[in-house]
Amino acid sequence: MQAKELYGRQLLLTPVEAQQLPAGTQKLPALKVTGQQVQCLRCGSQLQRRWAQLPDHHYYCYQCLTLGRVSTLTSLYHLPEPNAFTDLPSLTWDGQLTGPQTDCANRVKAAFQARQRHLLWAVTGAGKTEMLFPGLAWALQQGLRVAVASPRVDVCLELAPRLQAAFATTTVAVLHGRQPAPYVYRQLTVCTTHQLLRFREAFDVLVIDEVDAFPFAANPRLTYAVEHAVKPTGAVLYLTATPSRELLQQVKRGQLTISYLPLRFHRHLLPKIQVTLAPKWWSHLQHGKLIKPVQRWLTQYATSGRRFLIFVPRISQLAIVQAAIQRMFPKMMGLTVYSADPERLDKVQQMRDQQVQYLVTTTILERGVTLPGIDVIVLGADDAVFSTAALVQITGRVGRSRDRPTGAVHMVCASHARHVKQAQRQINLVNRKGQRLLNELSTLSTTANH
Repeated sequence: MQAKELYGRQLLLTPVEAQQLPAGTQKLPALKVTGQQVQCLRCGSQLQRRWAQLPDHHYYCYQCLTLGRVSTLTSLYHLPEPNAFTDLPSLTWDGQLTGPQTDCANRVKAAFQARQRHLLWAVTGAGKTEMLFPGLAWALQQGLRVAVASPRVDVCLELAPRLQAAFATTTVAVLHGRQPAPYVYRQLTVCTTHQLLRFREAFDVLVIDEVDAFPFAANPRLTYAVEHAVKPTGAVLYLTATPSRELLQQVKRGQLTISYLPLRFHRHLLPKIQVTLAPKWWSHLQHGKLIKPVQRWLTQYATSGRRFLIFVPRISQLAIVQAAIQRMFPKMMGLTVYSADPERLDKVQQMRDQQVQYLVTTTILERGVTLPGIDVIVLGADDAVFSTAALVQITGRVGRSRDRPTGAVHMVCASHARHVKQAQRQINLVNRKGQRLLNELSTLSTTANH
């Protein structure tokens, strides 16, 4: 194993595997056993000894098994990050940020320079990725190591080509559980947040995208991963359109600086949620029928060719919904997709390539996937599986392109639900702030012209 494969990483190896490691490699304990507790030093989990017991008084961590079994029979091996980069990449993106985007981008860059922790709160479609570019360009030119992490594989696959195009003179490393290619040491990495458990004090700048999304939100192991993957002197940036109460409390306590953008890049507001009450929507589907409002919307799509997503609460409902659509609209091509679908990534790509007109999906596509020109229908939006944040994110799938900055968001509910009303209120609040910003920009433009 070459030294650079260990730079800033913590790899789980057996004594036999460790025999070929380069000089200077640090051997670290994998587990810490005290009293009735066992702590995993890779994921930070506190375990009960009786549940983590192996034969012969050995122990293992059952919380991060998917990354390989950590036990008292193994150790973690590490080489400190030397920032051994020679050909420093420059920004090749030739796009233009708007005035509000530039303000946020400058705040982000300043946070990187000051090694601060910063929250970028921007509505879906505000152009968060592009607002990263100036700060990332500065960091890379300084020879710093940078990672952009997301809880979702789909988001990583969306981010990686955009970052690769923006920094075309370097090669972006992409790390996730479905990545067959071997690990390569790179200055710029895109990875899932779970992959951060393989790093130790590696990154000078660490960006966590979609910080409110499952499985990152409320997962202490992934919070632990962030704390250990960034250098003690590193900067951390959190990106979200729907910040958690905890993040906003950190802002109030002065633990996070913040920048806020309530306006999309094309200066249009978020679409409003249109709620349709239909107590028997599911019983109709169980008989192979669509309720009349859904029939009406799909008839319009069949005529116009407009593409759309249909969200449902349960995996078991996917095939039933698609069968009802195919029965009524046999010429309309569509697929179903869910998180554990082995063809998930290919199906989403087919939708991107406009090979199909629609996807029937679970919440897996609520965020991080950009499909220009689509509408959205949510069946059973009052189901508890759809949180307020999820419904706001789903709404944000619509109107993301300059060519079609608007669109329809239909939510079918069996009854009134608090989280649906909260999502409507949140969007209305953001839109009021966005409208005020539009008015200010219009006033500044008028003043400048005179």
